[in-house]
Amino acid sequence: MSEDAEMTSYPHLLAPLDLGFTTLKNRVLMGSMHTGLEETGDWNRVAAFYGTRAKGGVALMVTGGVGPNQEGAVFPDATRMETARDVANHQIVTSHVHKEGGKIAMQILHAGRYAYGPNCVAPSAIKSPISPHAPTALDATGIEKQIQDIVQAARLAQDAGYDGVEIMGSEGYFLNQFLVTHTNKRDDEWGGSYANRMRLPVEVVRRVRAAVGSDFILIYRLSMIDLIPNGSSFDEVVLLAQAVEDAGATFINTGIGWHEARIPTIATSVPRAAFASVTQKLMGKVSVPLITSNRINTPKVAEQVLADGAADMVSMARPMLADPDFVVKAASGAAAMITPCIACNQACLDHTFGGKLSSCLVNPRACHETELRLQPAATSKIIAIVGAGPAGLATAIAAAERGHHVAVFEQSPTIGGQLNMARQVPGKEEFHGLVQWFQTRLAALPITVHLNTRAKVEMLSRFDEVVIATGVNPRDPGIPGQERPHVVSYIDVLRDNAVVGDRVVIVGAGGIGFDVAEYLLHPGPKTHAASEPNLADWRTEWGVGDPTLHRAGLLPAGPKPPEPARSVTLTQRKAEPLGRGLGKTTGWIHRTKLKRQGVRFVQGAQYQEITEQGLVVQIRGQAPELLAADTIVLCAGQVSENRLAKALTELGEPPHVIGGADFAGELDAKRAIDQGTRLAARL
Repeated sequence: MSEDAEMTSYPHLLAPLDLGFTTLKNRVLMGSMHTGLEETGDWNRVAAFYGTRAKGGVALMVTGGVGPNQEGAVFPDATRMETARDVANHQIVTSHVHKEGGKIAMQILHAGRYAYGPNCVAPSAIKSPISPHAPTALDATGIEKQIQDIVQAARLAQDAGYDGVEIMGSEGYFLNQFLVTHTNKRDDEWGGSYANRMRLPVEVVRRVRAAVGSDFILIYRLSMIDLIPNGSSFDEVVLLAQAVEDAGATFINTGIGWHEARIPTIATSVPRAAFASVTQKLMGKVSVPLITSNRINTPKVAEQVLADGAADMVSMARPMLADPDFVVKAASGAAAMITPCIACNQACLDHTFGGKLSSCLVNPRACHETELRLQPAATSKIIAIVGAGPAGLATAIAAAERGHHVAVFEQSPTIGGQLNMARQVPGKEEFHGLVQWFQTRLAALPITVHLNTRAKVEMLSRFDEVVIATGVNPRDPGIPGQERPHVVSYIDVLRDNAVVGDRVVIVGAGGIGFDVAEYLLHPGPKTHAASEPNLADWRTEWGVGDPTLHRAGLLPAGPKPPEPARSVTLTQRKAEPLGRGLGKTTGWIHRTKLKRQGVRFVQGAQYQEITEQGLVVQIRGQAPELLAADTIVLCAGQVSENRLAKALTELGEPPHVIGGADFAGELDAKRAIDQGTRLAARL
């Protein structure tokens, strides 16, 4: 999944875009992401985040959503643009971005019924399924206030030095809510016919343009495929796009799906550029440039999208978290060095929706630019790192970048550790690119890698620092009968070293249990996992159709999951719904996929015995039940592999212990890479 070595230039991606009153230096937009940085109140930190990405070569950035008023803010304490003080804070950001040669637009986001505050407002008093409060239906006076507040936010953004604004009209937020009968039940001039329902977004664009003048970028983020029942038809999308253009938009940006849609749109299991064709259907129907979005994460993919005529510009948000120097590296022929976005959501969106500061699994420095610095080391040291999983690799790369000399010892024949199992799971193909990137970085730095080498105490005495990143071992669940031949470990399954029958019971329903279930539902050897997932198959599985044929892009027949290769039962001891500990924004995807393929979920299971016929469990105090199985897979957690660390400590030479060797829990590459990078910054 790495960038093709022969592709070193990207003529479409790197071409300038002349807007008349200003020129963008390439076709890369850094899409809007809410990071939580603004809410820290440290505007120098916000400036460092955006300035770093401006320096990295992106043509235009869009900030995270900024509320135009209290009722429209996503959270009660979310950042807003309402006062002169707000202008002064944002000037710190824009001046830094301009100093680094970049351009930046402020996104004006009115959340409508998606707001988490009790005073949220909407076209109709219909509660959202993903937010806590029922909104108040606006009267005509209230609608006028919202328009004026959005216009005022745009005017203040201009005063703050922004190069433009993006008006958020997609993803099911306020303006989007007026467009569809799903949320707009009004019978006045703001509801009823589509001409009335689209009146508000068009009026907002018209009045914002009048307020800011002609030499100011105005992006309208338009939902081109709603993916909800009673969403917009494609004809309505075209009408709105043309009206928005006439009202004064400089760009139309692509929005994909409402937040309440039950179809994944940006998770790693979504094929790359899966929705570029949606934007392409609008090409030629308006004359302003169109921006496409979602799951575009390499220069090669972006170049192909533009070369195919699917858009005039590409939006990449999370890839700029993963590597702020994305564009500079692409332009200099170093695409293989770009830290890949694996679309995991673990440190970005999961943090955002959990009320935490965003970052990036593969780049812990994202949003931490001012406090996690990799400065040149005062003294170059010789460092030994035992273990070439994500924790050890992150430490090795960051330490070598600082000027240390690093030796990595790995007992297996390949680097990657647990990543090598994760990347075999269908839907996690992006992990192949991450392992390849680690290999590329190791080769480019003063790092010596010793594969097939089990490090011993006596080998480590010559090093200035020793880092133990030896990972984890499977936990022994201690179930009577687990020594039987039809009982296997998840490790053997994911390495294709086990013969697995048609009926499978999985012991343990954490992240690994879900991965193993997904793996076993797919037929045959898993060599296909290294290739791109099939877009047509993915659309069928999730019920996504051509929006020009099916309203809101939903197939009338609904989702059609693939036939499962096996019968799978997933069990856990905890008496709570399975998958509760999975990612906040992706867990529902995994649960939905497995349930649709007939996986039985068993919670509150006390494991009694494994027999030749299967696993005997007692569920919530009921009579013992046999879960019939040809194969039983043990995924009952992990324990730290830290024997070497203990031996060194006993000799009075305590090492640094990180990753799974420090704390097993669920396998957590996010914590491992963060811990390793932070350790390297201190060494």
